Amino acid sequence: MGLLGTDTKKKLAMSGLVFVFCYLVMLFVVFLIIVVGNFSGWQTYIVENFPEVLSLIVSIFFLFGIVYWYYLFEDADALVNRKNILLIFTILIVSVIISYIFGEFVHIDSRPVAVFAFLALFLTSRRHALFLNFIFSFVMFVIDLFTNTAPMTNINNEIYASFLLSFIGGTVAVFLAGKVKTRGGLLLSGVFIAVPTVLIVMLFNLPEITTDWIEYVSSVGFRILSSILSAVLALALLPFFEHAFNRLTVFRLRELTSTDAALLVRLKKEAPGTFNHSLIVAQLAETCAVAVGENAELARTAAYYHDVGKLKQPDCFTENQTDYNVHDEITPELSADIIRSHTKDGYDLLIKSHLPKIIADVALEHHGTLPIKYFYDKAIRYSGDADLKDFSYLGPIPQTKIAAIVMICDGAEAAARAMSDRTPEKVEKVCRSIIEERMDLGQFDECDITMKELTVIKKALVEALSGVHHHRVKYPAIQFGRDRQAVKTEDDRNE
Repeated sequence: MGLLGTDTKKKLAMSGLVFVFCYLVMLFVVFLIIVVGNFSGWQTYIVENFPEVLSLIVSIFFLFGIVYWYYLFEDADALVNRKNILLIFTILIVSVIISYIFGEFVHIDSRPVAVFAFLALFLTSRRHALFLNFIFSFVMFVIDLFTNTAPMTNINNEIYASFLLSFIGGTVAVFLAGKVKTRGGLLLSGVFIAVPTVLIVMLFNLPEITTDWIEYVSSVGFRILSSILSAVLALALLPFFEHAFNRLTVFRLRELTSTDAALLVRLKKEAPGTFNHSLIVAQLAETCAVAVGENAELARTAAYYHDVGKLKQPDCFTENQTDYNVHDEITPELSADIIRSHTKDGYDLLIKSHLPKIIADVALEHHGTLPIKYFYDKAIRYSGDADLKDFSYLGPIPQTKIAAIVMICDGAEAAARAMSDRTPEKVEKVCRSIIEERMDLGQFDECDITMKELTVIKKALVEALSGVHHHRVKYPAIQFGRDRQAVKTEDDRNE
C-alpha cells in the first residue's frame, strides 16, 4: 500500500466502500436463503438462533475479507475499478441463488455448482476463477451447514460431499474450459466435469446401493444433469454479463470480428481501403500476439477496429482515395490535424458504440505521439520551418503490449505495401527500422514490452509480410476465346 499513489489510494478507499456494500447484500441473500423455510419468521429465527446467526455473519465477513486482501495484493488494478467488484458479487449472488433453487425444488445433486466457475473464468481470468471458486464453494458450504436440507441420513457426510462437489467440479471446469474458443466447446466441458463429480457422489452414496438403489441411481443421474446444466446456464448468462459490465470474452471477441458487426459493415462500405488495411493488420497482430504469448483474439479484434476513426472523413485518407486528393487543396497544418484526429474520433466512436474500453484505448494509442512525416516534410518545403509538435499525433503512447503490437503492425503493413521489392531481406530491414524508430521516440516507455519480445515480433512480422505481400510471377498476356484457342493480347505483342 505504501507504494501506491494518492489517487490510487483514494480509489481503493471508494472501492472498499463498494465492497462493504456488496458484502452486506451478499450476507442478506445468504440470510434469506437460510430463513426462507422457517415459517416462524426471520425475527424469531434470529432470537432463537442468535449464536448461529452471529457466527454466520463473522464467517461471511472473514470470507470476503480474504477476497478483498487477495485482490489488494494480487491485482490492485482490478480492485480500483468498482465495476469489477460489482461483477464478482453479482456472479456470486446469481450462482448461489440458482444453486439454492435447484437444490431446494429439484434435487440436492441437481445444483449446477460449476456455473460460477464457468462465469468467473470467462469474465475474469483463470487465476481469479480458481480462487473465487473456493469462495463460492465455501459460501455454499455455510448455507448447507445452516439449512440442513440435505435428504441423506448422515447429514455431515452430505454437507462435506456438497463442498467437495462444488470445489472439485468448479476447479475441473476452470481447467477444462481454459482454452475453449467456441460455445460448443463450453458445452462439451460441462459433459466432462460430470466424471469427477459423479465419482464423488457414487463414493459418498455407496452405502445406499443396497438399501435404496433408486435414490443412488437418481443421485448419479442428477449429478450428470447438473454438470451439463452448468455449461448451459453459463452460455445463457454470459451475454448478459458481457453487455451489462462491458466485458470481453472469447465469444464476444469473435462476434465483434464477424463481418456482420455494425462498425465493420460501415467500414467496408464507407472506407473500403481502410477496411482491407485493417484486415491485414489484424492478421499480422494475431500472428505477433501468438508469438509473444499475448491474447491473439484480443489483438485481432483491436486491429480490426484501430482505424474506425477514419469513418468521419474517409476520403481524407490515401487508401480510400481515387483520383482526387483533398490534401492538394489545403495547408499541411490542416492536413495534419485531419489525419491525427482519427485516433480520438475512433476512441469516441467505439465508446459511443459500447465496445469495450480496451479496444477503444488501442484505437487512441496506436499512433502514440509519432510525427506525421509526409505533411511535416511538406510544410518544411513550403515554408522552410515547422514545429514538429504541430505535425505529431497527440497520444497517449501505448499502455499495453496489444497496443504496441498494433502500432508496429500498422506501420509495417503500410511500409511493406509501399515497397516494390518485398524480399525477406528488404522486409526485415523495414520492420527493424520501424521498431527502432518507435523505440527511439519513446513509444514503448509506458508498456511492459521487452527487447526480446520486440525481436520475436520482428521475426514474426517478416515471415507474415513475406506471405501477405509475396512476389508473383508475371503472367503471359494470353486470352482464351470460346473455341479455347489462345490469343495474345496487344500488350504481349508489343513486348
